[in-house]
Amino acid sequence: MLAVDNKVYYTLRVASAMCFIGHGAFGIITKQIWCNYFAVFGIGHDLAYHLMPVLGSIDILLGITLLIYPTRAALLWLVVWGIITASLRPLSGEPFVEFIERAGNFGAPLTLLLLCGFSGKSLKEWFTDIKPNIMTDEKTLATATICLRIVVFLLLTGHGWLNLLDKKGIMSQYTSLGFSNPAKVAFIVGVFEIVSACLILIKPLRGILIVLLIWKIGTELFYPHWEIFEWVERGGSYGTILALLLLLPQSSRTASDLPLNNHVPAV
Repeated sequence: MLAVDNKVYYTLRVASAMCFIGHGAFGIITKQIWCNYFAVFGIGHDLAYHLMPVLGSIDILLGITLLIYPTRAALLWLVVWGIITASLRPLSGEPFVEFIERAGNFGAPLTLLLLCGFSGKSLKEWFTDIKPNIMTDEKTLATATICLRIVVFLLLTGHGWLNLLDKKGIMSQYTSLGFSNPAKVAFIVGVFEIVSACLILIKPLRGILIVLLIWKIGTELFYPHWEIFEWVERGGSYGTILALLLLLPQSSRTASDLPLNNHVPAV
């Protein structure tokens, strides 16, 4: 058995909580676009505005719970809830890449759930707090590393693709920053992020991960409205990149580059 670096545990735990809290904040604020997602279930405009603060409050409470008393049950719910809320975007008419761009929202809690183990757990263990100093095996460590690589690939590819699609919100960011040709900036950023995503999937290098971590932490602050809440909600993006960066040395020592590469056929 191997001891998982506590920094990985705390990174994924805090990142998962940030997703809950940031998302919940938009429910309290009653973000107008949420009406589109409620409409998928046939819920009208007025009722949607009444339900937003309720769901937002639940999200925030669960996020705080993860910070104080993290459980497998809360992590599992965040995985399910993260997939549902991300899926509502394409289901309401937005591009499918809006879903994959939010892979960090469910990828962070999923990876922590993999590391702490959930198979064969009793009902009581699902609601028992998860302690640091997690013990796992080489196979689970390799699986968690693969999971993080795929999640980082998805979130970077998704955001890069949205740049190439000239998403209105992204164009507004570049315009507010003073760029005279936001479409050109979006193209450059889109290509950079998609190429970086492919490199992470094929061979994650520490230098690239450090650059991408700084890049995501910085650029997510440039939203024209509700910057701090947007930044907090995307904690899964920074958390999964940082967790992969922290997990790589341990994974390479135990699995000798096992994830993905050993399954690529020779050409």
